[in-house]
Amino acid sequence: MTPSTIHWQDASGQAQSALWQPESGAPAPRRVLLADDTLPADKAYRLACEGTGLLWAGDFHNARQLLQALGRRADAPRGGGARARGRARATVAQAPVEPAQAFHLHRQAQAQRARTLSQILIPVDADYGIPLRRAPDLRAAFTEAWGAPSGQARVVSLREVLGLVGAHEWRKKGVPIAALGPEARIHPHYGVFSPVRGEYVDLVATTPLPAGAKALAFDIGTGTAVLAIVLARRGVARVVATDQDPRALACAADNLRRMDLAGNVELLPADLFPEGRAPLVVCNPPWVPARASAPIERAVYDEDSRMLRGFLAGLADHLAPGGEGWLILSDLAEHLGLRPRAQLLEWIAQGGLRVVQRHDVKPRHGKAADAVDPLHAARAAEVTSLWRLAAA
Repeated sequence: MTPSTIHWQDASGQAQSALWQPESGAPAPRRVLLADDTLPADKAYRLACEGTGLLWAGDFHNARQLLQALGRRADAPRGGGARARGRARATVAQAPVEPAQAFHLHRQAQAQRARTLSQILIPVDADYGIPLRRAPDLRAAFTEAWGAPSGQARVVSLREVLGLVGAHEWRKKGVPIAALGPEARIHPHYGVFSPVRGEYVDLVATTPLPAGAKALAFDIGTGTAVLAIVLARRGVARVVATDQDPRALACAADNLRRMDLAGNVELLPADLFPEGRAPLVVCNPPWVPARASAPIERAVYDEDSRMLRGFLAGLADHLAPGGEGWLILSDLAEHLGLRPRAQLLEWIAQGGLRVVQRHDVKPRHGKAADAVDPLHAARAAEVTSLWRLAAA
């Protein structure tokens, strides 16, 4: 991501600037106004909707309260309270629209909400201190996300700052992984997708290993390394795990050290496959063919199914004789009308592959039972599968 500069005028009218490097890659607001505790929420919301950046100069906790107030306004229909919001959500959920249209409308609404709430800006000094009243010391969270201080002051969206804090806490506490034991936890780093959907991990932990897999397996797009760790714990002597994201590789290395498995898993920077062949090649690509609006969303959204198609096209050339490729994939895209099952089967056949078996599991996450979610029908019907593939 190429850094840029944000410009504004201070209280005396003097021109000021700072580093602008948002996680989403969004450009700096063209108009930036100083804001403090005297700014009414309605006015702040109107300015934010217009794309005006509001650089906070007041109390840090008041800035958080203002952000919450803007979130309520963004979520509420005009002139409605909590009851009206509930009716509106139910109406949206029950509206007779095509699933793909509902998905795109949902994504547009999410993007607009994110743009609006990202207009509350926070100054960060060159040493990662926050020069605001009652501001917490977030240097540890900033260093984890951005690396050591570069000697430049910067301006950051408060919404992103709170995301950094949340990621810092997840990294400290870790995410419990039942398939690895009652005390086992994976520690996701900032910008690396957390393995909160445990059902796909369970599939990899319980599906019978193919012949020869105890010697070698490939984990494509390892992320936190959770699947590589599951394979190593199942007795696979050597796992070669790849990822093209430096953050993911650093996160994977950290988790392997914590699990005392650094000697069992080799990490390689690669787009998809390492060199050679293996008796088992595992891949959990992003499940939804849509454009990611931020780097972390690339673990969920795979524009034009690029990673999925690449895995299926290259798998046969990286399977040892008699080996299997395990494709872990939700059918949510099918229920959203974004990718038909026939297309997936065609890509499998074009890759010189055949389906040996498929293991299915229903999702356990809360959204699958949320009847007022705009995508409820698709989420309720979703099935996550482990496709066992072999050379045709």
